Amino acid sequence: MAGRRTNLALFVILGGAFLTGGLAYGIGVGWNQWVTIAHGMTGLAILILSPWKQTIVARGLRRPRRGRTASVAFLVLITVALVTGFSHSTGLLRSMGPITAMQVHVGAALASIPFALWHVIARPARVHRTDVSRRALLRSGALLGGAGLAYAAVEGATRLTSLPGGGRRFTGSFAAGSFEPDRMPVTQWLNDRVPEVDPESWTLSVSANGDARRWSYDDLFGYSDRLNAVIDCTGGWYAAQEWEGAWLARLLPEQAAGRSVQVRSISGYSRRFPLHDAGQLLLATRVGGRPLSQGHGFPLRVCAPGRRGFWWVKWVTEIEVDDVPWWLQPPFPLT
Repeated sequence: MAGRRTNLALFVILGGAFLTGGLAYGIGVGWNQWVTIAHGMTGLAILILSPWKQTIVARGLRRPRRGRTASVAFLVLITVALVTGFSHSTGLLRSMGPITAMQVHVGAALASIPFALWHVIARPARVHRTDVSRRALLRSGALLGGAGLAYAAVEGATRLTSLPGGGRRFTGSFAAGSFEPDRMPVTQWLNDRVPEVDPESWTLSVSANGDARRWSYDDLFGYSDRLNAVIDCTGGWYAAQEWEGAWLARLLPEQAAGRSVQVRSISGYSRRFPLHDAGQLLLATRVGGRPLSQGHGFPLRVCAPGRRGFWWVKWVTEIEVDDVPWWLQPPFPLT
């Protein structure tokens, strides 16, 4: 395959990898499985093209060119993302101390984005009319078919050899502490830290229709609504638990006016949910029949079934209904 066409193909595949990776990272419902499969296929397609790309890289390294360091950094980051993605999916390497392989995979991919943009601008691969010819389409189909067969082969070998990756969830996450809260990992988003909360002085503020009401810990602990739900963390693990507390809808006026409900943590972290989802969101004070631990969100956390772990806001202290659309927020929290 010619160098220019190889670069064009890799550009398209990398775009697909970033798109499917972002979707897989954010979706917690069943059709995530198809997105995850597509994401795995893009990674294998990159590997299939690597011999041709290796020739291009070797040729380029023989010539002194500006920006070589950035190009090498881009190559290293993509290699790290591929290796850690493969390691996580098979279960051969799930963590490196306090950091999971999935976190390294995502971090390397995000870090590569500015280098990818620079590479495209500095070394553009121009599109020709022949790139959409019948022959080019057949080559593209062969590449996708090869990636699909490779994906099926890797998945089959993972199961036949009883590697840990054979038992992962449709999101790619591994079981960790299901129905055993003490074994469930303690994680939080980026720069959050586990706070020390005094239940005697803590209150929950709920604002709707221009009015605000405060709930004490004892008030909320008296509710016993139950929910069996899976928390699926973007760090690469999941846990099914029995959560207990109060449905969010119970704490809102019957005719709460607004488009969304914002849930804010003591740490400042927050997520915004559609108001019509209030009846499906549990404000949990207990898990597995016992009060939440500090690391798992004491005194109060959101349980959001069907959503990834970053929606499960911990250490909740404020809830507000307003007219802001729920989608008017970053798809992933920035802090």
